[in-house]
Amino acid sequence: MTNLANSLRDSKTPDDVRIYPQPSKPVTDPTLGISVNITKTGTPKNRLVTIGDSITQGFQSGAIFNTQLSYPAIIAKELGWREIRYPSYKSPTDGLPLNLERLANDLEKKFGSNINPLEYVNAALFIRQYLDINENYWERGEGSKFPIEQGINHNLAVYGWDLRNTISRNADICLNAIKKHPPTDDFLRLMVENHNDRAAIRVLNSARDSNGVALSPVQAAAALGEEGTPDTEGIETLIVIVGANNALGSILTFNVAWSDTDYADMEVNDKYTVWRPIHFKAELDELVAEVKKIRARHVIFGTVPHITIVPFARGVDSKVQPRSRYFPYYTLPWIQDKDFDPKKHPNLTQQEARAIDSAIDQYNEYIIDAVRQARTEGRDWYLFEMAGLLDRLASRRYLQDPTAKPNWWDEVGGAYPLPPEIQALKPVPDSRFLLAGPNGRTQGGLFSLDGIHPTTLGYGIIAQELIKIMQLAGVKFYQQDGKTERQGEIKVNFDSLIKLDSLVSRPPKNLLSLKEIIGGLDKNFNILSNMLNSNY
Repeated sequence: MTNLANSLRDSKTPDDVRIYPQPSKPVTDPTLGISVNITKTGTPKNRLVTIGDSITQGFQSGAIFNTQLSYPAIIAKELGWREIRYPSYKSPTDGLPLNLERLANDLEKKFGSNINPLEYVNAALFIRQYLDINENYWERGEGSKFPIEQGINHNLAVYGWDLRNTISRNADICLNAIKKHPPTDDFLRLMVENHNDRAAIRVLNSARDSNGVALSPVQAAAALGEEGTPDTEGIETLIVIVGANNALGSILTFNVAWSDTDYADMEVNDKYTVWRPIHFKAELDELVAEVKKIRARHVIFGTVPHITIVPFARGVDSKVQPRSRYFPYYTLPWIQDKDFDPKKHPNLTQQEARAIDSAIDQYNEYIIDAVRQARTEGRDWYLFEMAGLLDRLASRRYLQDPTAKPNWWDEVGGAYPLPPEIQALKPVPDSRFLLAGPNGRTQGGLFSLDGIHPTTLGYGIIAQELIKIMQLAGVKFYQQDGKTERQGEIKVNFDSLIKLDSLVSRPPKNLLSLKEIIGGLDKNFNILSNMLNSNY
């Protein structure tokens, strides 16, 4: 290891984590330069199946609710395929565990667009009642029921799930977890208990074999793959984007706890917030082996994004040194530089952030190698460079600090070119924490109100990049009649998404006040932190 890498290394970082002075260069060729010829017979019954976590499920602003606007749903619409199945999470407060956008809008109706500091107590009491309504619906009301829908869902993603969950966890395990730890109507505990299990059951309760045995997401996808014929696969395109939750806990808890030998035990591994690369590879190898068994014509594997870029983890003060992409500390987004105290506030150091990113770079090396090996075997697998996409959109890390751009920046095309429809918005959406006042949005627009998950426009960008890969694979897209083939480059209808993206087209006007209120509540009651840290 170089002296430079040693100087950048946090003392608690395991030896198998290689510290990279610069982020890995994004892969620009989804085929990795390896040609594959496959026989295409017939049209598979299931045109799109997705396995993943919150990004694939369509999580936004602290909740899963807009599943009809997830990137798989956006792709299915462009395919002209109306048969895609996914769960819904309708409730009096729109979603599970807590929809911050709906909360902001209801606060605005009650207190106006600019909440007077004298009204903060009343606003806090309003939020307390709001949370109670939400909790009662999901724990004791209609939301506590789990009907089995017809047919296995095509979107098999579950927010908060890592590689092991994706391989092994199923609806019955989640049902038993709720029975083992039934919710209590605790006045002080304001969040929905077992919310992740409740969300997962709606995804997977219909994923069962002929004997009623519950299936994991990978097993469910395999079952959909078997719905073909001897000559035609059951799945046309299978998208697998998972692994972010093997590191995301570190920024949600502002604590780096590296995995140990019991990393694969779902009963105890929640105590780890970052998987060591050797442990990630062992889990990935098992996942890849299972995916290879699935009868899918095309498979797209996504890389893991550098999670320290998301605006939930706010960089404090100036960059560490010229040309560095890191801030000295990362803390909660509502803590200002002038108020920040590393001895008082939760934080990650720049060395810890670099170690997390370096581990993720190794995760991605393993993912790239898996795709390369599959293509060498003649499988029609592709790489989706999710990490590179987020890097090229990183406002505070790169776009606002040209000196910090890595040496490969221009080679891959520089900043990600936003679609013209998004470029025309004022201000142009970026990756900063979304804020809005009485006159509308003032910054952000690519990340939703939780500072971790995309807005609808962000999901549209992901969908667009995946559509490019699908077209490269020869996937046919049709008009909404499902019969008339579309010609040329398929482009997501961003004009439509802008209208549907309420955070961009009509954001709550009280976000500046809401940020202060939520920050105050979190400081005293850990509301948002508890919500995100539980089954993140």
